[in-house]
Amino acid sequence: MVGDIVNVVIVGAGPAGLFAAYSLSKVHQVTILEKRGFVGGSGLHSDGKLNFHPKIGGDLTEFMPEGEAWALVYGIRDLFKGFGVELAQSDEEGLNQLEAEASRAGIKFVKIEQNHIGSDYLPDVIGRLRKRLEENGVDIRLKTDASEIIAENGKVAAVKNGDETFKADAFLLAPGRIGSGWLIDQVRKLGVEMRYNPIDVGVRVEVPNEVMDDVIQGYGCWDPKFHMYTPSYDDFVRTFCVCPAGFVVPEPYGDGLFGANGHSMRDTKSDNTNFALLTRMKLTEPIENTTEYGKRIAQLANTLGGYKPILQRLGDLRGYKRSTWDRLSRSHVNPTLRKVTPGDLAMAYPRRVITDLLEGLEMLDRVMPGINSDSTLLYGPEIKFYAMRIATDNQLRTGIPNLHVAGDGAGVSRGIVGAAATGLVAARGIMEQFG
Repeated sequence: MVGDIVNVVIVGAGPAGLFAAYSLSKVHQVTILEKRGFVGGSGLHSDGKLNFHPKIGGDLTEFMPEGEAWALVYGIRDLFKGFGVELAQSDEEGLNQLEAEASRAGIKFVKIEQNHIGSDYLPDVIGRLRKRLEENGVDIRLKTDASEIIAENGKVAAVKNGDETFKADAFLLAPGRIGSGWLIDQVRKLGVEMRYNPIDVGVRVEVPNEVMDDVIQGYGCWDPKFHMYTPSYDDFVRTFCVCPAGFVVPEPYGDGLFGANGHSMRDTKSDNTNFALLTRMKLTEPIENTTEYGKRIAQLANTLGGYKPILQRLGDLRGYKRSTWDRLSRSHVNPTLRKVTPGDLAMAYPRRVITDLLEGLEMLDRVMPGINSDSTLLYGPEIKFYAMRIATDNQLRTGIPNLHVAGDGAGVSRGIVGAAATGLVAARGIMEQFG
């Protein structure tokens, strides 16, 4: 087998699967199975935020020395540039000033080289990537559900899709966050070790653009990352997925559950900026299943919202009142998502989570005055499920020698660049294994 052309089946056409296929297809035959009718996954099909840092969106130094991790991230940056992404220029002096201001407020600002593709420009970028893969001979099977992994003699032999069977020499499972449940079920049946990752529970915050313009426009920081520890519980709270002049949208979690998310476009703007404010939750004995815990919160919030996202004014949450359309009309923030139910997030979230979010907003207000206004809008639920962490070596190979995993669904990344990087790590492992 060493030196011969190897047949590789990849499950999932998100960033992990696509970038792995890009690397592998230079020397091997690759087939991608994608459940949905498009390539790109959730991140590359919605907004396209790129954070070029080896410790954002996962920690690549778990798999390689830090210098190699930076080289891998910059290689991904160059690949995106080759697919037509115009790279933004950051204001280093401004970012240093913002870092100092945040530090004085008791907040850590994470300096990152960033880029934003935009929902309206993403189709062209993904189209170029797909065309390159197909030119390299990659067989992309859309609307092809990988129903079952078949193992024989201690190795994976095939992936089944109904009556169709895809045999290969090596397999990479990268179904994304939406496919994490399927992935966990399959590797559990195969006897692969796993552990529970923490989850992030929070809200989608929406404010007028002017509140965050000094940071976003003044400092040239499209998606500012602020990390905090709250005074009451000493819990880790962070900002995530900032969408300048963006729109709040619903996001499916699978199993009929949904939450709130956001996206921005390059040419179509709103009057508001939105972002996720999240508190990290990790459970210990006797209940360690963070995924199930997060689903229970989502179920309760979805039920209370009549199967629409809950929308609440910050002033109402602080004042122990349920929001109504009348109270929301007094706010000077016009919600970009109207298919919502005015309600009370405190009825769906644990008190600890509410306290963390309120204290996080108070801290952020010291850096971005106006964030903590009574008119600020909060959408819930927003929950980031990171799936279970599947045990692997540093090339993302599981205990089954020809089975690798990558991406958010495997619990080894969070976000586009992190997922793409783990796809390349797994591809390198497959190529080294087979020559």
